Amino acid sequence: MNEQQFKTLEELQQHLGGKVKRLRLNRNLDQRTTAEKAGVSEKALRNLETGRGSTVETLLRVLKALECLQGLEMLAPEVSVNPLDLLRQPKAAQRARRATKPTGAA
Repeated sequence: MNEQQFKTLEELQQHLGGKVKRLRLNRNLDQRTTAEKAGVSEKALRNLETGRGSTVETLLRVLKALECLQGLEMLAPEVSVNPLDLLRQPKAAQRARRATKPTGAA
């Protein structure tokens, strides 16, 4: 889904909450177990999963409990090659340069 499909932040929260719920169910965990493992209340987990408001801390605790923190790297991935650096690379030599005479040589 792209961001234009969400008219409101509430819709985006519901979509994100649904993804968290799917992660939990894919691991065959109930809300009580997941909430305990995450150190949050069941109500906080329910609110997160239904998109009724949550905190970033609750989201992170639940993702950690579900062992899904690796997905956070996709939010701002490290760039290994900057395309602008490729444009700035020095041009390859077209011909050999003359050797310079050592200083003090006659």
